[in-house]
Amino acid sequence: MNTTPPSPRRPLTERRKAATRLGIARAAAELFTERGPDDTSAEDIADRAGVALRTFYRYFRNKQEAVGPLLAVGAERWLALLAAAGPGTPLPETLERTLAEALTVPEDATAGGMRRTRALLRAVVRDPALRPVWYRVNQESEERLVPVLAGLAGPDADPLEVRLAAAVAVDALRIGMEVWAESGPPPGAAGAGSPAGPAVRCLRELSVGPRPLAPAMRSTR
Repeated sequence: MNTTPPSPRRPLTERRKAATRLGIARAAAELFTERGPDDTSAEDIADRAGVALRTFYRYFRNKQEAVGPLLAVGAERWLALLAAAGPGTPLPETLERTLAEALTVPEDATAGGMRRTRALLRAVVRDPALRPVWYRVNQESEERLVPVLAGLAGPDADPLEVRLAAAVAVDALRIGMEVWAESGPPPGAAGAGSPAGPAVRCLRELSVGPRPLAPAMRSTR
C-alpha cells in the first residue's frame, strides 16, 4: 500500500517537517514489527530514524504515538479523494468508489511493503498500548469526514444523517483494514491482496443495516 498520502504543495519547511515525522513513523513501525513495542524504546526509534531523541519528542509524546501517521494514511487518501468530488454527487456511490481507490494497492507495490503494513496493523490491534492510537486516528478521521460529507450532501442534508454516514464510513474502513490484516499472506501486489475489498464490503453491509446472522451449525455427533 502506498504509505504517502497526497497533499497540496506546501512550503519547504512544512514538507521537511512532514518528511521527518513520516520517517520517524516508519522507523517505529519497523521496530514494533521486528521486536514488539515492549522491546522498543523511543531512543531505538530515534536511532533508526537518524534523528536526535529531542527531535523525536518534538513530534511525538511517546513511542506509541509515533505510528499514528502511518495508521492515518488510508483515511487521509480517502478524505482527499472525497474532497475532490463535486457537491451533489451521489453520496453512496462516491463513498464506495473513493474508498476502493484509496485502499487499492498500486500495481507497483511490493509484497514486502504489504507484509509490513499488515504486520503493523496486527501489532496495533493486539497491543493494549498501541490500540488507543488506532482508535484515536479513526476518531479524528470521523471528525474530519463530517464537514466533507456535509459539503457533498448539500445544505439541506440532515446533520444527524451526515454524522451517522461519517461514523459508518470510518468504521467500514477500520473493520476492513483489521480483517485484511488478520487474513492470510498477500497473494500479490493487487487484487485479492488489497484491503479495499473487505473495506468496501463493510461499507455496503453497514450502509444497509444489520442483517440476521445465520445460526451456528451444531454438531449432531
